[in-house]
Amino acid sequence: MKKLILNISIMGSVLVSLGTLQSCNDAIETNLQPGTVEDDGAPFKTTDALYNYMMGNVYGTLEPQYPIHVSAVLSDEVKPGASSGGQEFQLHRYFLTSQEPRVAEIWQNNYAVINHVNRLIRGSAGITPISTADATRLKQIVAQARAMRAYAYLQLESLFSPNMTDPNALGVILVKDVPDLNAKLPRSKNSDIYAFIEEDLTAARSVLTAEGTNQYFIGKSAVNAISARYFLYKGDYAQAKTYAQAVVSASAAGGFGLALATPITFNDPNGNPYAIDSPGAWRNDFYGQLSTNVGTSFNPYRKMWVDQNRGESIFSLGRIALGGNGLAIGAVWNTNSSSISGSPMWFWGRNLYNLFVSDYANGDIKFLTNRDPSTSPNPNYASLYPNNLGQTRSTDRLVVDKYPGKSGTNTRNDIKLFRLSEMYFILAECAINDGQLSTAAGYIKNVRDARNFVGPVATPTYASAQAAWADVLKERRVELALEGHRYIDLKRLAVKAGKKMDRNNTDDIVLTSNLENGDYRYTLPIPLSEISANPTVQQNPGY
Repeated sequence: MKKLILNISIMGSVLVSLGTLQSCNDAIETNLQPGTVEDDGAPFKTTDALYNYMMGNVYGTLEPQYPIHVSAVLSDEVKPGASSGGQEFQLHRYFLTSQEPRVAEIWQNNYAVINHVNRLIRGSAGITPISTADATRLKQIVAQARAMRAYAYLQLESLFSPNMTDPNALGVILVKDVPDLNAKLPRSKNSDIYAFIEEDLTAARSVLTAEGTNQYFIGKSAVNAISARYFLYKGDYAQAKTYAQAVVSASAAGGFGLALATPITFNDPNGNPYAIDSPGAWRNDFYGQLSTNVGTSFNPYRKMWVDQNRGESIFSLGRIALGGNGLAIGAVWNTNSSSISGSPMWFWGRNLYNLFVSDYANGDIKFLTNRDPSTSPNPNYASLYPNNLGQTRSTDRLVVDKYPGKSGTNTRNDIKLFRLSEMYFILAECAINDGQLSTAAGYIKNVRDARNFVGPVATPTYASAQAAWADVLKERRVELALEGHRYIDLKRLAVKAGKKMDRNNTDDIVLTSNLENGDYRYTLPIPLSEISANPTVQQNPGY
């Protein structure tokens, strides 16, 4: 009997092909015993072992930093930073091929999660619960794992399927169970992938009828949030509305209501409020700049981003300060810390930064939370084009501070996979689809009101559906920046909104451009490593 002792590295160095999902034929060391899965189907021994495997190999394997990074660099969210040595410049300039390592990371990581879930489910079948409570716990573990598998397939579909709204379009590879050692599976059509996703979500929803213990565990609202995004991307607005509304309705009792922009200041010793964004006491307490208050803030919205509290997070992947699973998301943008002296790898894209500034003039807090106060903007940045683009990195330094670290680390933050504001945006899209433009405007106002430290904002008015789509696209751009949405949103919404990618001419040190709507590069290529080892896999058009 040949035993596979599974750990977080079961996918090994690379997922060479789905015919090698088993990782290797020999035992791999792990500290998760007794919780082994044997290749003849022998099960985990206890529910505790299954739980440990879920935590380390399902929750612990998923790495959203990869798609967040690719989305930002390929779209119009960032420009090269002062300390970059050219990393990912080829992606930023759209030299996107099947040999791109960042794309392979996305493919491999999500299939690693799927593989771990498949093994967890297979192994769970042999556990005999020791009590009623243990039986319930067993069902909940499997339900959480199935929701994570649905999410992994959603990620793959959104990035690798040419058209998620077409059920007959090419999807990804469907792996329902631990495959045979020599299996080489082709890509399935979307409808087959969708049936499997929906089966997982339905099963998870039937078991997870309460909220998770906290934002780090999948519960009722997390399943509904995954469902809402999935049905939106699929183009099933009625279902997307149902599940997004369910999340919104549960948010107050669930403890993840919209994070507020107020209070925005506090009084000095004489009883006078400090000026917003003023150096000294205000910045010290808003940004946690003192050695005694690192990773803290007095502001509710900022507290969410330094992981001081849950805020409006429905489901997050926890990133503890030292050690633990997961990469440091802040280090993607700033090597050492989110400051001008922290070796910035990527700055905010100029036009996105300008949106933060213009919204801030009307009381929106995102400028304060997203840009580090050490930022050094060049008021004459436009003059750098076209002859002095080399200076854009040294003279127009727009430091990213959305992931500022937390107490004990400058670069590690929880990754908020689903936030309540996204559910409001989904509801707005559903309303536009139904021709209810004023209803859509109300949902956008809900989020803008929460983010405004001056007071309620005016309700937007839309003269046409196109204008409404454009406003949703804009609000998603500023609110969900660097959360992995922009690349997909441009593919989904730009044509409806009458917009396209919006890079500034100074967003690179060479002449830059924007991907045109409909460009084949709005779908990622299947990695060459997959196709080379699995010739049944069809490449996406254009590659």
